[in-house]
Amino acid sequence: MSNKEQSAFIRAIGSDNSLPIEKAAVDLWVKDLDNPFRWTLRPILQFLFAILLHLTWFFKRLPLPQFSGHSLLQKMICWFCKNLVSPEANLLILRHFSTESNVINFLAENSGKEVVVDLYPKCVDDMIRDTFVKHDQELFDAFYHLGDAKDAQKIARTKLKWKHWQKIDMKAFELDRKLTQVIDFETAHALFMCLFCFLLKRDEYRDAINGFNLDQSIAIRIGRIIGKPEIVEMAYNKYPHYLVGPWNLSQRFLMHGFFTEYLYAELESIRNDAMSTSNED
Repeated sequence: MSNKEQSAFIRAIGSDNSLPIEKAAVDLWVKDLDNPFRWTLRPILQFLFAILLHLTWFFKRLPLPQFSGHSLLQKMICWFCKNLVSPEANLLILRHFSTESNVINFLAENSGKEVVVDLYPKCVDDMIRDTFVKHDQELFDAFYHLGDAKDAQKIARTKLKWKHWQKIDMKAFELDRKLTQVIDFETAHALFMCLFCFLLKRDEYRDAINGFNLDQSIAIRIGRIIGKPEIVEMAYNKYPHYLVGPWNLSQRFLMHGFFTEYLYAELESIRNDAMSTSNED
């Protein structure tokens, strides 16, 4: 769709750079917004799957023997991605693993902690291992080892460490495009969320959907390191001590994705500036 065919608001957010976010991510999101299934199929599926999700949540909270199927979960999600989920949504999913891995690695390295997250899938098949489950567990483990928030102190831009940082290169992502790949990002999440609830143990799933609330903690620590405490305003999900259920899960998940994109773009800009200053010297 050309710019002239887009609504005035879509053109506005497509060109607005007030928030730190890479143009590639904005373009993917704007194209995903234009997916007709987002405005027709998604509301129906989100309503139906929200009911199913809460029923599954209730079932999994019953005092029954717990079961999980991590391998089956991975295979089913990757099958959906390869056959039904749109290329734009797949690229946004792949980007998310990279943005969050970079953010956690930057935080750990510049807090003096030996924590490394190595989840940088370049194609859907890379995610078929334990990526989706490991994504959450590595975040929690990283926070467990980060220790006292006082260790996050302001560091001069030229002295920030980037050893485990991996710049996102859109050309590095590999996708086999199929005519059946038509489902937008949010509809895809509606399909996935019930699978997650059913195929994870109850505490695994509870922890996963509450992990978004660590966004505020991440922003506080990184804000101190780079001397920009105002970046905490980028975190929609807050207050990790208050555990929540699956209500409003789709929006909280989506805002978590935006948060990591914002933080990645902010840090990448700082890294580029530091490199430019270093080259000039």
